[in-house]
Amino acid sequence: MKAVAVQTFGGPEGLAIIDLPAPEPGAGQVLVTTEAIGVGGVDTLIRSGALAAYGFKDGHVLGGEVAGTVAAVGDGVDPSWLGRRVWAFAGVGGGYAEQAIAPGETLVPLPATTSAVDAVTLGSSGMVAHFGLRHAHFAPGESVLVRGAAGGIGIMTVQLAARAGATAIAVTTSSPERGARLRKLGATHVLDREGAGEGPAGYDIIIDIVAGADLPSFFTRLNPNGRLVAVGALAGDPPADFATKLFTAFQKSLSFATFSANTVPQSDRQVATAELFATAGRGELDAVVHEVLPLEQAALAHRKMDAGEVFGRIVLVPS
Repeated sequence: MKAVAVQTFGGPEGLAIIDLPAPEPGAGQVLVTTEAIGVGGVDTLIRSGALAAYGFKDGHVLGGEVAGTVAAVGDGVDPSWLGRRVWAFAGVGGGYAEQAIAPGETLVPLPATTSAVDAVTLGSSGMVAHFGLRHAHFAPGESVLVRGAAGGIGIMTVQLAARAGATAIAVTTSSPERGARLRKLGATHVLDREGAGEGPAGYDIIIDIVAGADLPSFFTRLNPNGRLVAVGALAGDPPADFATKLFTAFQKSLSFATFSANTVPQSDRQVATAELFATAGRGELDAVVHEVLPLEQAALAHRKMDAGEVFGRIVLVPS
């Protein structure tokens, strides 16, 4: 089978199409013949070498989110999954391939109203947005700022916050054109990347996908009892002394937290993802696809990601 592997960590040119034997599912696993593969921010971080401390080696096949048809099941997996169209989460790799292994416990059946491309656009991004807002203890009537809103997680956070009754939803983004598109999805205020622009004086919740050196400056945007939750770190870690800003505003009772979907029980993730598909099927959520590219053009997809050109999700499809 064809797969895309990291031959050399660094730039997108280090990605290469390789031939691999078709994998066989082990106990608790399934083999999915892929129809669509999501390209995520974590894929670019792994490819760049930024996550080398986690043990990724040359030859690593990227991709965690796939949709397709179950072609084989391992021991302990209900055989009724065979032949069914599903969304699956492969983990930290293995998805950029014509066939991918995934834990059976991650499978979510695809309704007839959900295409494979839409599934990998809505799936993990929507699940992180859903549980990220829950982690922040969002309540209807509160205001939300989404930092780095043009990617998959940001777009889903905007839509879910709007559906759940946020009074104001501000977004940081890189251009007026992107801001206009985010307004159509539910944003009420558009700010630049540094947070400049007309908007509420403060926010009850900030969902931060960017992190990096500028994260501490956003603590000043929080209302009393405000909560900033980092659900990503596309710009890297914040400064080592970032919590100093919290202590200088001690009397505002501000909170900072990180959120990883790994802390959510798998059954809860499946339920939330299935509900996202059903909601989109009713026309109440948009799957925002930037572009669909053949698997062989994974390096091009990564170049577009690195250049900040992507609004929504790039999806790879096997030839």
